[in-house]
Amino acid sequence: MLLATDLDGTFLGGNPEDRQRLYQLVSRHPDIRLVFVTGRGLESVLPLLSDPAIPTPDFIICDVGATVVDAHTLQPIQPLQSEIVEKWPGDPAIAAALEQFDLQRQDVPQERRYSFYCGEHDVSDALKAAVDGLGCDLLYSAGLYLDILPRGVNKGATLARLVATLDIDPERVLVAGDTLNDLAMFQQHFKGVCVGESERALLDATRGDTRVLHAETPGCGGILEAITHFGFLGTVGIDAHANPAQETGKSDLVIVYHRLPYEEFVENGKLIRRAPTSPNGILPTLLSFFGDGRRGAWVAWAVDDPKRGPFEMNTPVDLKRYPRLTAARVPLTKQDVDVFYRHFSKEAFWPMLHTFWERARFREDHWQIFCRVNRAFAERTATEAAEGAIVWIHDYNLWMVPAYLRELRPDLKIAFFHHTYFPSADVFNVVPWRRAIIGSLLQCDYIGFHIPRQVENFVDVVRGAAPVKIVDQQSSAPRFVTYGCAVGIENYVTEIAVGEHHIRLGAHPVGMDLGRVSEALGKPDVQKRMAELRASLKGQRLILSIERLDYTKGTLEKLLAYEQLLDEYPELVGKVTLITVCVPAAKEMTVYRQLSRQIEEAVGRINGRFSRVGWTPVQFFARALPFHEVVAYYAMADLMWITPLRDGLNLVAKEYVVAQGLSGGRGVLVLSEFAGAAAELKGAILTNPHDIEDLKNGCYVGLNIGQAEAEARLRQLFDIVRHYDNRRWGEDFLDAVMQHQPTETAVSA
Repeated sequence: MLLATDLDGTFLGGNPEDRQRLYQLVSRHPDIRLVFVTGRGLESVLPLLSDPAIPTPDFIICDVGATVVDAHTLQPIQPLQSEIVEKWPGDPAIAAALEQFDLQRQDVPQERRYSFYCGEHDVSDALKAAVDGLGCDLLYSAGLYLDILPRGVNKGATLARLVATLDIDPERVLVAGDTLNDLAMFQQHFKGVCVGESERALLDATRGDTRVLHAETPGCGGILEAITHFGFLGTVGIDAHANPAQETGKSDLVIVYHRLPYEEFVENGKLIRRAPTSPNGILPTLLSFFGDGRRGAWVAWAVDDPKRGPFEMNTPVDLKRYPRLTAARVPLTKQDVDVFYRHFSKEAFWPMLHTFWERARFREDHWQIFCRVNRAFAERTATEAAEGAIVWIHDYNLWMVPAYLRELRPDLKIAFFHHTYFPSADVFNVVPWRRAIIGSLLQCDYIGFHIPRQVENFVDVVRGAAPVKIVDQQSSAPRFVTYGCAVGIENYVTEIAVGEHHIRLGAHPVGMDLGRVSEALGKPDVQKRMAELRASLKGQRLILSIERLDYTKGTLEKLLAYEQLLDEYPELVGKVTLITVCVPAAKEMTVYRQLSRQIEEAVGRINGRFSRVGWTPVQFFARALPFHEVVAYYAMADLMWITPLRDGLNLVAKEYVVAQGLSGGRGVLVLSEFAGAAAELKGAILTNPHDIEDLKNGCYVGLNIGQAEAEARLRQLFDIVRHYDNRRWGEDFLDAVMQHQPTETAVSA
């Protein structure tokens, strides 16, 4: 069958259960083709194509019949579209002929039609004559909408021509509508349904027509009535084609993260699992929510390697500490992992997110693998979550999970936290699949970002993808910096409405695990390493830089600034040492090879120019250091120089503050104003990493501020980091999710 349906009040109307039932039927039945037939302009239909909850149509007839396109390519159906264009006199001619009538034009996208708002008394004989003189038709509906259309063009005429072009049996067509401007579809002698609560004029015009059902149920429910009434699916019926009921799990909280909460490796032919050794404060924070015996699941990928034996779908995480937490593993091949994570995520999305859009490489075949992996995550999550459970999804690698998950489990409360920077619309919109990504994120109930600027950037992107209303907003102060840094902003949106769905938004900078740093500081080997550093750097100031090898981190720019610092201030030669720890990328990530070579060349040049007997200006470590050793460096550093060109937050800055605060230090934090942490860490000296001069000056100021000011700055920083620790971050986020109470009335558009 071919279902040709109006949108507002019809295919987009009805109760949620009926909408879901019809949408699943249309999406899954192999013999149902769908046509949107609407008064909207094509631009206004595009957001629906990005909504994963709504089936994608095969064709779109819009502008009250004046536009007809293939929904998958958005290209005109020819020769139908050309014939309509030939009948249209053009907007200027319409405007000139109707200027005398003083009508209010509709401020909506429209092509090959001229539409007004007006009362019935405005549709005068003179107006009708003027329209007729233009060779056009006049259509008035709902006591408000007046459309001027090409002669003989309307929803029904264009649909009839499309049906003929596609060589579809007219007896297999069902039309659905709810207002008088849908009447033309019923006049083509197709089987039809006026859904419940249709406009009285449409019901009167179709009364007595045995081929038109006046349904009792509004919206999608009325369409379902008609499918059964006319027997379109035969004796099998609708339910035989509906989505099978999704089996629910037992977990009240499901964490969806790209990595497992433990490490796996093979030793002497045996598979060994242990707690993560990498300094990732997020994992213990998330695990802590299951320490009270809460039943939960942690969904993450694991490599399915036949050499290791049968794949384990579920494993315990830590039976002693988290007895009711299960790792629900998503089996991926090594090739899946390489494409999904190491190549596509890092080569397409990572550069774009950090505003290096010119470095992004977009491949459709990689996108398909990305979507397939995300669907696997969603399916695994759907089987683990209990009825009404909270699902907490993490970061851009899993952007498409909300779309697939909402379809499978509409009962779930879906929350998403974006750990990386989220750019503004002019950057994000370079992504070929931006509408699908935003459509997926809009299935969430709550979305968290680190800082208000990133929230606003997200809202900015949504504005270009769907009609959005701002429901609520709040001031960034006093929690966050407003005009004091590049990522500051005065106010940010905390709730939006897209259609009937409300999405709450929040700013939640990830906090530090102070206990972890404190534990490291208390270790004898850390105390010993601190003493060794103190002795080896006697009479010198230590500048510390720790980051991953990545062009977003500004390592090369920092080295150039340091070189300029030694050039301009020769009194610093022999008095300062820059220790740079640059953690290398995985060997599969070839995109970083050139940067690594440039950094090594800069280090070699600086040391070659300025080294003296017993003093090397740059000590460069191209390897990851154990966390306890990093803490020793933190405690001994006079200045922490963190200068990413763009960063979602930067936890290294917080680690330094904690180590200094707990050890009674007075170190100075010089921080890029393009790091998310700059909006939170009041007390840092901010610098612009895109300006070598400013980078140099920021470092110089940090080296020369007085003791009292250094102590005051560190005290302010430590108070912030200590109060907003990782536990508070997680609790605040989950509290915001659980307190989700959508506001019904939007306050602004």
